[in-house]
Amino acid sequence: MVRISRACATLALVGATMGVAAVPAGAAPAVGQLSTARTAACPTGWGSLAKTGAGATVAPMTDVRTGRHTCFDRMVIDVPGAGSGVGYSVRYVDRLYQDGSGRYIPVAGGAVLEVRVSAPAYDPETGAATYPGRVAQPLPGVNLTGYRTFRDTRFAGSFEGDTQIGLGVRARLPFRVQQLDDRVVVDVAHSWNATS
Repeated sequence: MVRISRACATLALVGATMGVAAVPAGAAPAVGQLSTARTAACPTGWGSLAKTGAGATVAPMTDVRTGRHTCFDRMVIDVPGAGSGVGYSVRYVDRLYQDGSGRYIPVAGGAVLEVRVSAPAYDPETGAATYPGRVAQPLPGVNLTGYRTFRDTRFAGSFEGDTQIGLGVRARLPFRVQQLDDRVVVDVAHSWNATS
């Protein structure tokens, strides 16, 4: 009987020691933090219908960058010197076709957003490219590894002062577009519900 008690006590002590050793200090969030992180309130009401904004500029676009956020993935099109007057048209399309030529450009993903900004990807004075994108190729410098919603990007070129980009996403999800100083921002939600 004494041996069984000692064996149980030894096993309990070893188990407790291993449990402490297996979880480094500060590795696990407090219970309140964990439940808050999993149920972060996300914006709703964006919808998936086409969105447009008036405006045009001769200031050329120079960069496209992306970022990951708690509730959405983000694409930013930089147009230095344009102020808040960069027009845009963003909509889901069945297939992406290049303006002017009508060339089909494949974009991977469950759905495709056609992103158009009313700014050229070249200097209107000289015709020199201001953005290094190549037609039908992924956007330079954009790596979508680890994104929850974004799957692919394709540059479709500039035609008559508008620049066209294909954004492949996981599925037809809600999105919003914002005109900010010197840029257009496209956010695509991770889901249709109000939590991340």
